[in-house]
Amino acid sequence: MASPTDLRYSPTHEWFRAQDDLVTVGITQHAADELTDVTFVETKAVGVAVAAGDSVGEVESVKTTSDVFSVVSGTVAEVNPAVVADPSLVNSDPYGNGWLVRIRTTDLAPLKGLLDGATYDAQLAAH
Repeated sequence: MASPTDLRYSPTHEWFRAQDDLVTVGITQHAADELTDVTFVETKAVGVAVAAGDSVGEVESVKTTSDVFSVVSGTVAEVNPAVVADPSLVNSDPYGNGWLVRIRTTDLAPLKGLLDGATYDAQLAAH
């Protein structure tokens, strides 16, 4: 399955969708598949300031716990209550209902340095 083309991807398997000054953050299908069954999601609270490179939360599975990192600085504007209540959404719908947080930012420039869907998929295929 090809990665959605309207997103930007980090080498650490997070995806980012910019909508005005809000950046939605989630983990990729590849990351969800590698984690297997996600059992717990914890995120930073609304109102918490984050810097680029900071963890915005953790995704825990039967195999491991993984931090989820932001590439933009800003403030957590929204946490996805559906994924906190039902962590399996990360596995079943990582690019839709399985998103984790939305960050309000004044600088979208870091997103330009990320991978597009085709490049991300090519990178996965090479490994």
